[in-house]
Amino acid sequence: MTTLICTLQDHRDDVNWCAFSDKLFATCSGDKTLRMYSSHDFSELPFSPLSGHGYGVHCCCFSTCGQFLASCSTDATTMVWSTATGEIEAVLEHPGRSPVRICVLSPDSAHLVSGASDGTLALWDFPSKKLRRTGAVNDTTMVACSFSPCSQVFVSGSTYGDLRLWDLDMNQLHAEKNAHDLGVTCCTFAPSILSGGQVVQFRLASCGQDSLLKIWAISKFVSGGYKMQLLHTLTGQSAPVLSCAYSSDGQLLVSGSVDKTVTVYDANNAVLLYTLNQHKRYVTACCFSPSSPLIATGSMDKTVNIWRLKDGCTHHESSDRTSNEERTSASRSKLLVSDWSEGDVSAWLVEEGLQGLVDKFRANNIDGTELLSLTRETLTSELHIESVGLRGKLLRKVAELKSGSVCSGIPDEFLCPITRELMREPVIAADGYSYEREAIDSWISTKNRSSPMTNLPLITTLLTPNHTLKMAIGRWKTNH
Repeated sequence: MTTLICTLQDHRDDVNWCAFSDKLFATCSGDKTLRMYSSHDFSELPFSPLSGHGYGVHCCCFSTCGQFLASCSTDATTMVWSTATGEIEAVLEHPGRSPVRICVLSPDSAHLVSGASDGTLALWDFPSKKLRRTGAVNDTTMVACSFSPCSQVFVSGSTYGDLRLWDLDMNQLHAEKNAHDLGVTCCTFAPSILSGGQVVQFRLASCGQDSLLKIWAISKFVSGGYKMQLLHTLTGQSAPVLSCAYSSDGQLLVSGSVDKTVTVYDANNAVLLYTLNQHKRYVTACCFSPSSPLIATGSMDKTVNIWRLKDGCTHHESSDRTSNEERTSASRSKLLVSDWSEGDVSAWLVEEGLQGLVDKFRANNIDGTELLSLTRETLTSELHIESVGLRGKLLRKVAELKSGSVCSGIPDEFLCPITRELMREPVIAADGYSYEREAIDSWISTKNRSSPMTNLPLITTLLTPNHTLKMAIGRWKTNH
C-alpha cells in the first residue's frame, strides 16, 4: 500500500518536474524557480528557492554524485547549480536560442543532453561544460530524453510522436516512428542492463498524448545494430500520460496523467499495483527516491506530494524481539539465524552442549548475525577460546546452521548467487542478476569485472539497489 506522508506547497505556479538524489529532493516550476529540500524530512534548504532563470523552468536533474543540479528553461538556457551552496556553476546557452524543454545527465555524469522547442539536441561535455555535438529532428519539439544505464546511448522523444536512439556522436541508431499517437511526453530507461549471448538489452518506458504508457526492449547486437520492440502497453489512465519514472531497481514504474491520477505498476509483469488520487489537477511530474521507498508527484495544482510505499519489511527494533532465554527451540527455528537475539544464541549453545561458552558470548554481545560471522581467527584473537577442539566443534555447528538456512525453504531468488546466503542489501549488476552488495563488490575487485553467473564481461560496474527484492525479502522474513 502507499501512504501520503507530506505535501509541499511552496511553488506559485505549475510544478513541471521533480527529482531525487540520495540526500536531496528538487522541484521546478513555471514560477521561474527551483526549490531544494532534504530528502530526510523534506525541510527546505536555507538557500532555496534557486532563482536565475528568466522564464518558467521545465526540467531538473541531479548528477549521480549529487553535487550538481541541472535545470532548463524557456529562457533558452540550461543552468548547473551547486547543491552545496545553491550557486550557479555554469550557464549553457542552447544553440539557436530556442526554449529548452528537457535536460538529462548521463549516469556517469560525463555528458548532458538538452532538447529544445525547435527540434534540436545539444550534447555537452559535463565536466568542462563545453558543447560537444548537436543534432536535430525537423518540424517538432523535443520534450523527452533519457540516457541508457551504460551512458553510451540516449533516447529522445518529441511532439511528433517518435522515439529516436542516438550515440554520443549524435548518430541516429534507430527511429521508432509513431511510438505515441499525438506525441511523446516523457521517456525513461530502466536502470538495469540485461545481457546474454550476443545481445545486450535495455528497458525503456515512454508515455504520451495517446493516454498510454509503453514498455520497450532495446537490444544491442555484437554487430553494432539495434532493435526496438514493444513489450507492454499499459492502459491504467484515461487521459494523456505526462510523466513516467522507474524505481532505482527497475522493478516498479510510476506515471502521472491529465486525469489527475498517479499509477504504480509492477514493471516486469505490467501489472497495475496502485492508483493514487490526491492531486486536484494534471499530474505533470513523478519520480522515485533512489535510497528509500518514496515516490514524489508534482502537479499543475502547484503542489508536490510525497508518498511512502509500505511493504511490511520495516526492520524490527531489538525491543520487539524476544530476548528471553526460555524461547523454545521450535519457536526459535521460525526465525532466521541472523535475527536471533543474544538470548537465542545462548539457548542454542546450551542445546548443542556448548554451555561453557554462554558467559563469554554474553560478555561480547554475540547475537545471530555475529554468530554467523565467527571465524577461527575471531574465536582465537577476540573471544580467546584456546581449545582447538572447542573452536572446531563450534565452527562445525555454525556451518550446520548456515547450511540449514539454505535448505529451510528460503526462496532461491532471495539468496545471493555468490554466497548462497539471504541477501540484506541486494543490488542489480550489469548482467541483470541481483547479488549481496558486499559480495559483488568483492567479486568485481578480484575477478576482472566478469559476471559471476555468465562469465561474460560486465559492461559497467555500476550497481543499482534492488529495493523491490529487499522489500520482498522483508515480507518473507515477517511471515516466516
